[in-house]
Amino acid sequence: MTSRASRASRASLPVDTRLITDSELPDWIRALDTGFLIPPVLTEQLLAERRAAISESRSRTSGAFDAGRCVATFRSFPQELTAVGGAAVPADAISNVTVSPTHRRRGLLTRLMTDDLTAAKERGDVVATLIAAEYRIYGRYGFGPATTTTAWSIDVARAGLDPRRSGQPEEGRIDLVDGDEVRKAGPGLHERLRRAQPGAVSRSDKWWDIQTGVANPTGEPWTEPYYAVYRSPDGEVEGMVAYRADDKWSDAKQPLNTASVRWLIAVTPAAERALWHYLCSIDWITRVKSGWRSPGDLLPLYLPDPRAATVTTQADWLWVRILDVVRALEARTYDAAGSLVLEVVDGAGLAGGRFLLDATPDGASCAPTTRSADLTLDIGELATLWLGDESAGRLAALGRLREERAGAARGADALLRTSGRPWCPDMF
Repeated sequence: MTSRASRASRASLPVDTRLITDSELPDWIRALDTGFLIPPVLTEQLLAERRAAISESRSRTSGAFDAGRCVATFRSFPQELTAVGGAAVPADAISNVTVSPTHRRRGLLTRLMTDDLTAAKERGDVVATLIAAEYRIYGRYGFGPATTTTAWSIDVARAGLDPRRSGQPEEGRIDLVDGDEVRKAGPGLHERLRRAQPGAVSRSDKWWDIQTGVANPTGEPWTEPYYAVYRSPDGEVEGMVAYRADDKWSDAKQPLNTASVRWLIAVTPAAERALWHYLCSIDWITRVKSGWRSPGDLLPLYLPDPRAATVTTQADWLWVRILDVVRALEARTYDAAGSLVLEVVDGAGLAGGRFLLDATPDGASCAPTTRSADLTLDIGELATLWLGDESAGRLAALGRLREERAGAARGADALLRTSGRPWCPDMF
């Protein structure tokens, strides 16, 4: 029996946060699953799948350990993020963040996050990225919501499309394909998309293996979705969709089936329009769920009756943490010419300071300065503005940045806001 003194001594031991060893991976995975309310059952096959996924992504995997047991998890891996204008900047992608319910509010996430962001800064990453499960956690670490996601539900009967049409576009064609074809054509197609889409991130070969059932790190039973590609009149693949359909009928033997899009990527409006029209033309499908799309998506306007597409989700998506203000502001493009002095406050001491941005449509320079500031803002608010989706004027009205010069927020909007909205198609 454990004595009271030995129990007290054990309870007083500090919780250790560090990179994990390979032998600690099973315990780390159980803690991860516990944090996400997934049954912590780990088979040898599932362990092998997850070990391979972590190894291939070149992950930096860390955890917190209390008396040898993993009680918090944290993982990051190299990523590229597309800035406004198409430049790819190196990013520290953060995922698998959990703290066990027995160890909340002890500062474990702060320790793990601080170590990781410091390492990313030293490595030369321009930003860190994550998809936030909870809104209120990551602002205190300098992250800001930089993109939004929207999902629609399409009532096919109301869409106004001609039910007599086959679903094939007037130009080009749509073909059903298998996973092999997706793995061949998908990566190149996605590269074309992400180079033109601010907020998009890189995908590894492992991503395509998971999406086609070659790899299965979740351990959930794999069901092959349907895959369709759009080919332009010259035969080039310009769009691709993966979707599933349920099997639901009314008591009157009328079909009530829903097609749920897992992902859809297209590099031309013609391809995107053709794929949405195809999904709405499938026999027995009465509703199409779009999955996560850009908030500026043209989807409703591809339909004769845009009201047939109802918004079901509208929420923050990609969060960004700027690690190098100079490189971040110089990496993106600007539609207008102007200068702006930013006083950037960073409580973590990683990227704060006063910076002069001189921008033109031909290029931009950014450097530390002693000139008086036009705007004072937190590093997280700068991240929210960086991809061009948010308004400095709106943030000023909310008290989230301060104008040091009258009209500076309006001038910042003229420089930083973009006509197209940023979008991150991925969950990671």
